[in-house]
Amino acid sequence: MQNYKKFLLAAAATLVFSANALAVDKYKVGIEGAYPPFNTKDQSGKVVGFDSDIAMALCAKMKAECEVVTSDWDGIIPALNAKKFDFIVSSLSITEDRKQAVDFTDPYYSNKQQFVASKKVDFKTDIDWLKSKQLGTQRATQAATWLEDNVGGDIKLYDTQENAYLDLASGRLDALLADKYAIYDWLKGDAGKTFEFKNDPINEDDKVGIALRKGESDLRIKLNRALKEIKEDGTYKKINDKYFPFSIE
Repeated sequence: MQNYKKFLLAAAATLVFSANALAVDKYKVGIEGAYPPFNTKDQSGKVVGFDSDIAMALCAKMKAECEVVTSDWDGIIPALNAKKFDFIVSSLSITEDRKQAVDFTDPYYSNKQQFVASKKVDFKTDIDWLKSKQLGTQRATQAATWLEDNVGGDIKLYDTQENAYLDLASGRLDALLADKYAIYDWLKGDAGKTFEFKNDPINEDDKVGIALRKGESDLRIKLNRALKEIKEDGTYKKINDKYFPFSIE
């Protein structure tokens, strides 16, 4: 009888160990889903793009099951802190203001902002000239902050990058300030026949990271380790090359 009890205890312990070994971390990933080529929706409604591919590669390295949850850009950080998802992979620049609300991983790409306007425009970057023009950008972005701090006046702010492009194309904007690599993708289409980059980028040192709730150091360590691994094994480069013929790391 004593041996039988020992057998049952050993069997129970084995089952518990097996269950723990088979347990898989599950995460929800916050992505805007309206910012090509970094994140957008295909015809089926699935979120695709550079951000999504990076997120899934990180989850694979962490051996975790991940589900993408879309969020409006304006509310993506509040949604994270409300626990609607576990981390954000949505081209979110690392800024001092944002670090008051969330923690960030190491950067997963480097960004810069640049003006785009009609090829016919003799574009100038002095502030008086810019103030005389109708400028636009997506709200709650680094570009919006730069325009508000350096130009001011009647700046048009948009809920999505796509809506900003529409107003530029229709002539309701004289120029748009936005992330260079997003504009690059837009100019690859028909827009490139009419519009072009203007002057040099206004910001060359914009780092983009993965945001997570403050204090979640274990998850931050896992994400940083996974990011290091996808860079070392070539996964990151494959994703980069899928969207850009140059490195954005």
